[in-house]
Amino acid sequence: MSKIPLIVVCGPTASGKTALSIEIAKEYRTEVISADSMQVYRQMSIGTAKPDEEERQGIVHHMIDILNVDQPFNVSDFCEMAHREIYSVYEKGMIPVLVGGTGLYIDSLVNDIDFSESSTDALLRENIEKFAHENGAAAVHAMLADLDADAAAAIHPNNVKRVIRAIEHIKLTGEKFSNYKSN
Repeated sequence: MSKIPLIVVCGPTASGKTALSIEIAKEYRTEVISADSMQVYRQMSIGTAKPDEEERQGIVHHMIDILNVDQPFNVSDFCEMAHREIYSVYEKGMIPVLVGGTGLYIDSLVNDIDFSESSTDALLRENIEKFAHENGAAAVHAMLADLDADAAAAIHPNNVKRVIRAIEHIKLTGEKFSNYKSN
């Protein structure tokens, strides 16, 4: 993607990202693009801090409630969709506001990190998921700690999905997940 001006609002959970993005969007008369890995799912409104219609204050939000929970979604899918949405907003003469707390998604999009399907391995992910299911969150987190202590320190042991993603990345690329400063 050619470089398009983009306002990015990111940070930890409950830090006020949504409210800030809405204020920015109102001030600059633009639209918001969600960079949250869970807000894409229609059936996941509880626990995701997904802004409801009232909270959105009439501001158009992209990439919220676009998939069912049984549909797979990964960083590669996010980047592909987000590129389209960003370009669409920009074509309307607006500077898009990208907002969310999924650092890997934001980092991959902004820095053009390639997580295409060729960089995934379904069998590897299945094996790690099976290990996690059979041995528990602590065991799979310990596996990550052995591979990348910095990533393990940054990812909560109960966030099994992110732990698995980090292990998968390390095993596929040979590089530490923490190098991407996105966990």
